[in-house]
This record gives sequence, structure tokens and C-alpha cells, in this order.
Amino acid sequence: MSNPSLKLPEPPAELAELSAQLCTTIVNAIEADGPMSFQRYMAMALYEPGFGYYVNGLHKFGAAGDFVTAPEHGRLFALALARQLEPLASRLGKNWTLMEPGPGSGSLARDVLSQLRNPPARYLLLETSAPLREVQRETLSALSEDLRSRVEWIAAPPDRGFDGAVIANEVIDALPVARFRVGETGIEQAVVTFVDGRLAWDYAPAEGRVLRAVEQVISDLPQPPGVGYTSEVCVDLPEWLDTVTAPLKRGMALMIDYGYPRREYYHPDRNDGTLVCHYRHRAHFDPFAWPGLTDLSAFVDFTAVAEAAQACGFEVAGFTSQAGFVLGSGVADQLEQVTDERDRMRLSGELKRLVLPGEMGDKFKVMALVREGDGALGGMPEAFALSDQVDRL
Repeated sequence: MSNPSLKLPEPPAELAELSAQLCTTIVNAIEADGPMSFQRYMAMALYEPGFGYYVNGLHKFGAAGDFVTAPEHGRLFALALARQLEPLASRLGKNWTLMEPGPGSGSLARDVLSQLRNPPARYLLLETSAPLREVQRETLSALSEDLRSRVEWIAAPPDRGFDGAVIANEVIDALPVARFRVGETGIEQAVVTFVDGRLAWDYAPAEGRVLRAVEQVISDLPQPPGVGYTSEVCVDLPEWLDTVTAPLKRGMALMIDYGYPRREYYHPDRNDGTLVCHYRHRAHFDPFAWPGLTDLSAFVDFTAVAEAAQACGFEVAGFTSQAGFVLGSGVADQLEQVTDERDRMRLSGELKRLVLPGEMGDKFKVMALVREGDGALGGMPEAFALSDQVDRL
């Protein structure tokens, strides 16, 4: 049901059938309720029970999937995170807790646990997908029995609070977004229709939360965008952040994702937003192509993350590029200690993928949010000192 001019490889018949079943569910909803907001469409494409991209049990990560995250490139990224967490762990003592929402393949949990000198008493994996839990269990089977015993799977943030840390790596970009356009008479919201046997875009006057979110963004820009300007807003971000960090009484939340500060995100030249689709390591811009088999995501407005965090009682303690974070953590020193030439070359390639501008270095950002609770945790986290960019938010 996608743009016929888009050339993507055909999936196997059983996967094409899965996508067709999801399309039928979406079309039935449109026929019953009228045009569907793009935000609802994206939510169904990613999370519809049994069919959505993140819940249908198909392989997502690494070379055999649709995309590669920083932890899949090797262990240097996890080492950078572990070095950032060590001072916090020392202040909090042995009973600290680490929670990771959306833990993907489990590779980040495996590598962080194996490299922390003072591992958490509990490592909580916030995962609702049964197939992904099985992938994570397989990944974590490589850990020692002691480290595996610290891992718990949870379907929702715990009611009981804890001191420790939350790591959200490439989670916010998968929150459903609302698409908007500046029209001749006001802000318009993208909706999905079903015309001539295909899913298609249309627009309707924006209202409610979407209109308020867009108006807030526009009021913060140096100049309002012109007619035709199109982008997106994540209206669910504040509620998500509040929910996922609510148990953290004292500690740090690290938000890692691709994104920009607001004025760069909504720059006049970026006039078609940041929505992107990934299918078998191919990036494209048709969200109606193979729903359920295609990842949909949007870049993150980190100014919105900071605003939501401050409303939840956090201080924005650091913000930098992934390159600044990785180099600021000192993991490049690891190369100097490697004597085997093949290992040195492997680690050098891994470091380049993490920090070079043409790879992940500038596109990805890291934000540290600190909630002090009843005791001081110190100033700026060490890894942000090399290139802190909080003033860009």
C-alpha cells in the first residue's frame, strides 16, 4: 500500500501476509472512525499487538535486522557509559538500581554489567515484548551467574522507588509523533486516509494537544516557519518521561538518541521534518511501505526533553554529542593499552563509528538528567566536561 515508485525488496510471503493483516486492521479503523491521525498510525505500525514492528517477534537489530544501534557496534560505548556510572555507584553504595527501558537486543545491558566495577544490585529491563525478552535472555546468557542474577524483567516501571540510574538508548525516537504543516489559515495536522486501495496522506486543522505543542514550539523559534513548512512534535514525550523516571528518587537518567536542540530541529531549511523509515538497512521516507516490517522513527527535540525533565524535578546536568561523550569518558585510552594489532584495528574502527561526524558522532546526542533527592550527587558528570552544549538547548 506504499508509493509504487519506491523500490524496496519484497519480503518473504509469510512476512508480506503479516504486513497485509496489519494493513487490514488499520484500514478497518479508518473506515470505522474516519481519517486516522498519523500519531495513531505510527503507534499501530510499531506496537499493534501481534503485528506491530516492535512486537511481532521479527529480528530487528544488527546486520540481520533493519538497523544497527551503538551497542551493536561493539563494547566501547558501554564502557563509556560504565565509566560515567561508576562515580554515581560509588556515592550510592552497593544497593543501587539500574533500569533500562526498551533494552533492544540486550547487548547494552550485557556490556554495561560486565564492565562496571560496582555493578547494581538490580538491573531492571523494562520490556513488554515477549519475543524481545527471549532475545535479551539469550544475549545475557553470556554473563556470569552472579551478574545474571541481578537482572529482572519488568513490564512497567516499579511502584517502589530506587536510588540509581535510568538509561534510555534510542527509545524516544520510537515514540509516535504527530506530523504538522503550516497552512494558509493555520496549523494543520497530518492524517492517514485510504484512497484507491492505498494508504495516503491528508491534512486537517490541528487541535487539542497537537495544536498547543506546535504553538509552543513556534513561539520558541527566532521566526515563525512559512506556509508549507512540515515537521513533527512528540506530544507524548512529557508523559513518557514522567512515567519512566518516576521511580528514580535520587540519581541520574541518561537519554541517548539522534536529535537536535529545538532551534536546529525546526530550522527553516529542515522543512520536511525528520521522519525516517528503516527496512533491511535501507532508509526511506514512505511510512506506508510494508507496515509492521518497517521501523518508523523521528529525531528527538532535546529542548523538549529538557523541558519535560525540568517539569519532573530533574536538573539538566549535561548535554553533548555522542562523540563528546565517548571521548570525554576517556575510552580512547583503551586503544593505547591494546598490544594485539588486530584488536587495535577492531577497536579503532569501533571508535571511529561512534565519534566521526559522518558516522554516529554528531547525529547522536547524550543528555544527563540528575535528581538529587535528599543528597548532593556532585556537579556536571565528567564525560560531559569535554564538550558540554547545554547552552544550545
